[in-house]
Amino acid sequence: MAIKLKKSYRFALRSSLYISILLTAALTGVLWFTGSFDWKLILLFIPISFLIPFSIIQTRVERFIYRRVKKIYDDVSLLESSSFSSKPVTTDMKTLTEEIGKFAQDKKFEIDTLKVREEYRKDFLGNVSHELKTPLFTVQGYILTLLDGALKDNKVNEKYLKRASKGVERLIYIVKDLDLITKLEVGDLNLEKEEFDIIELIESVFELLEMKAAKKHITLTFDMEYANPIYVRGDIEKIQQVLTNLLVNSIKYGHENGTTEVSVENLIKNKVIVRVTDNGEGISKEHIPRLFERFYRVDKTGNRDVGGSGLGLSIVKHIIEAHDEKIYVESEEDVGSEFSFTLEKVENKLA
Repeated sequence: MAIKLKKSYRFALRSSLYISILLTAALTGVLWFTGSFDWKLILLFIPISFLIPFSIIQTRVERFIYRRVKKIYDDVSLLESSSFSSKPVTTDMKTLTEEIGKFAQDKKFEIDTLKVREEYRKDFLGNVSHELKTPLFTVQGYILTLLDGALKDNKVNEKYLKRASKGVERLIYIVKDLDLITKLEVGDLNLEKEEFDIIELIESVFELLEMKAAKKHITLTFDMEYANPIYVRGDIEKIQQVLTNLLVNSIKYGHENGTTEVSVENLIKNKVIVRVTDNGEGISKEHIPRLFERFYRVDKTGNRDVGGSGLGLSIVKHIIEAHDEKIYVESEEDVGSEFSFTLEKVENKLA
């Protein structure tokens, strides 16, 4: 795993030097007082008094420190840290302290990340179970009622079967969204990019959602009249889903007699930005960082009256990122929200 490096000899050198000086001074004093002082003996004694302690100290300390430091490396290697356990063993205390400090910081970051992921996993499982439980229990309730005798009542059975069918449709809707977002997250969804007129696509989405918006007296409109088409490159079906999800959200959380406005603007030479702006409820700043998480809801009461799978904005984010584009959100409570995303512009088709 690790190899033994050349050690620092400073400790042994200093210690041997101190011992040599003390022993030489002691020998000189003894010879002086006994009257047998001899410079040749002193000069011969100095290297001996230095080399012998140096050899003993260097060997013993080196083995003592290396054994214990190697044990630290071996213990750390149990954590399978590629950033630490693969390094050669060093007995340089300064270097070792720096390496262990960096290792500890990396591990703390990993632990914090795991904690965040664990919280996210708990939220996700809780939200999935809630989203699936509601339509499942609805379908089960109607079917059990039919089996208990309501099936024979022609006035009731058709109504209950239709309601059960709506519950099944909701389950299918949630499962399809889950399947789509899973494919988007693992990069398993192939985009069929083509050139298309974004203005024409927005108009078709307006027509699809016209009745839904009319129920709340919300007006779907452009910010201005676009006399010429604006061509972009992307997967037309996926971009249509992005626009639909954003507009459906603006209708759900919009005020009665409100307005949802869409604009398409030149951003840079080869980019346009599509903005979806409403004057609805708005979103507080604390919720915006988590707005694109799966099943994350601003409404903590758990109210599902507005419908949907809870995956709309998460799907929007993944589709836009799959196009290598960016999505942005700005919002203020009781004022409204603006969601915007970029797309690649086709210059040679611009009027």
